Amino acid sequence: MASGAIVATPALGTRAWAAAPAGARISDGVLTIDLDAQLRAHLLHDGRAITAATPIATLLTNRGAIDRFLLLDYTQAAAEGPHGRGRQHRIRATASGGVELELGITLFDRYPGLALYETRFRNTGSAPVQATGWKLATHELLAAPGGAWSFSGASHPDRRDWVQRVKPDFDQRNFMGMNSSDYGGGTPVAVAWRRDVGLAVGHVDTVPRLISLPIAARPNGTSIGMSSDEAVRLAPGEALTLPASFVMAHVGDYFRPLDAYRRIMAERGVAAPKIPESSYAPIWCAWGYERNFTPEQVYGTLPKAKELGFEWAVIDDGWQTAEGDWHVDRKRFPRGGADIKAFADRIKADGMRPRLWLAPLAVDPGTDLLRDRPDMLLLDRSGARQKVTWWDAFTLCPAYQPVIDYHRELVRRIIGEWGFEGLKLDGQHLNAVAPCYNPAHNHARPEESYEKLQDFWKALYDEAVASNPNAIMELCPCGDSFAFHNLIGTNTTPASDPLSSWQVRTKGKTFKALMGPSAPYAGDHVELSDGRNDFASTYGIGAIPSTKFTWPADTPNPTDKLPPGGYVLTPAKEAMWRKWIDLYRANMLAKGDYLGGLYDIGFDKPEAHAIAKDDALHYAFYADTWDGPIELRGLGEGRYTLTDAFTGAALGTAALGANSLRASFQRFLLVRATPVGGTPT
Repeated sequence: MASGAIVATPALGTRAWAAAPAGARISDGVLTIDLDAQLRAHLLHDGRAITAATPIATLLTNRGAIDRFLLLDYTQAAAEGPHGRGRQHRIRATASGGVELELGITLFDRYPGLALYETRFRNTGSAPVQATGWKLATHELLAAPGGAWSFSGASHPDRRDWVQRVKPDFDQRNFMGMNSSDYGGGTPVAVAWRRDVGLAVGHVDTVPRLISLPIAARPNGTSIGMSSDEAVRLAPGEALTLPASFVMAHVGDYFRPLDAYRRIMAERGVAAPKIPESSYAPIWCAWGYERNFTPEQVYGTLPKAKELGFEWAVIDDGWQTAEGDWHVDRKRFPRGGADIKAFADRIKADGMRPRLWLAPLAVDPGTDLLRDRPDMLLLDRSGARQKVTWWDAFTLCPAYQPVIDYHRELVRRIIGEWGFEGLKLDGQHLNAVAPCYNPAHNHARPEESYEKLQDFWKALYDEAVASNPNAIMELCPCGDSFAFHNLIGTNTTPASDPLSSWQVRTKGKTFKALMGPSAPYAGDHVELSDGRNDFASTYGIGAIPSTKFTWPADTPNPTDKLPPGGYVLTPAKEAMWRKWIDLYRANMLAKGDYLGGLYDIGFDKPEAHAIAKDDALHYAFYADTWDGPIELRGLGEGRYTLTDAFTGAALGTAALGANSLRASFQRFLLVRATPVGGTPT
């Protein structure tokens, strides 16, 4: 099943179990899980209670919740595997002899504070059990002064913030499937944290699962856990195995648990591919001219983009006749493929790299593809099509081989024949798809479409790098919370239509955790940031600058409503754009080591970020207005010279024991700390 597996199992009486005490204490010195005889758990961090007692696992049935178990056996032993050395604790418990719970909890030396759960319910009765869902690792982080903050990895059609304060009415189900026709999926991790301690819950299966990771405000704290409402019938002897999951107690915001999740998933074989050098190049996108762009407009802008230091020229939506057919629009490219190849060649001749926009898995009504290959469609249980709202299109099934082959051939043509050096894969429908019931696909289970989307992206990535080993595959699931499992098919990520500079920065912090501290993340078009000019948010988090300016004039026939003044690069803008691109290229913070654990994005004021690059530390502080001390964390031994990275002004010196700086600024302050007399220890 999507959230768990049902198997017929033999009785467990042959296993050597030891008699258990009235409860069990499982600890690595950082995280402690105290279990009573009914398998209610409360968690401690560094010896301090951080949650109230709650059932560690619950099986929901049509006759009520089964959440009180009698502890039967408890054993522990040394463990070693892909996550290193640790200790595994195995627990067996029963609910009135009818349902047995087997729980393995492993703590690893290299992941202090993290416990990996392997959970199974088995019907040990003589009658079937009709399960209506389950809950696992549901805990209530106790309230503390200052309240709590949260990170939610699920996607929502309103494109809400991934990082939010837990207000009194906060309640998010965080379903990892589709939350509308074309918004769904995400990173299967939820985090709630106080100023002093946090708690993260997630699953570590190598494919996405249709589970929820709810976070909700409660009178005594913040509830967090994992759940499923999938109905399952368990015959006598059958067992339901839940996704491999984890609980982590930590200090700071959500960065450390996401970083641990990334490393665990890499050890399980799910990781982003090798990053080519060109991933870090600044980006100019022709989307400022919108769908009705002309080649002449692009040609006219290329010299200015090149002069300012941009290296990528992205040709956006509009080159094609329709989503799905992907025929070259002969109104602007009269010779079809020959002209668009010449277009890519012209971009390269002007000293830039061409990248082409594509919206895979979408097919418009009235297209040749929809007429000729309706078998490619993803269909729901009733036979209805899954809609892509932005283009009024329909979704193709990524787990159907003809769909995969069709898109591989398309990528081969764009990269191998036309000569584009990268693809911008765009659309909120790219993040996840619904279960597919199309009978033509012969799926073993409808959930295959959801679970195998990652394989679709990997197939397209493999095709691209086969034609060009340095090809860029940018996945832009507009507004979704990025689906971690899809990272195996992408080597650069954007802010994906941010609604604010806050989203630019929090998404950047998230990707630096999920892809690594030097992840190539673009702040998306700067025109989507606060004031449409906030390069500071991009620069300070180690992101790649991107813009969609037009020059020397705006597009004369916009299809969408443009902001006042449009996107034209005025002389004042040009001076500012040039300064930021020069600063980016001088320091290349995107290649630095983003130190996401130094500052808490929820509780530390002003908001702060830090990057280690070469022998310097680069700090970025953000606030509408700030007048007061700021703390330069992470300094080594010795003294540092402090400089305002944006203005060049001297700011004095600092040292490990004297790392406070009095500052007054609006919007942002960028501080470069350079060691005096060499690299500090």
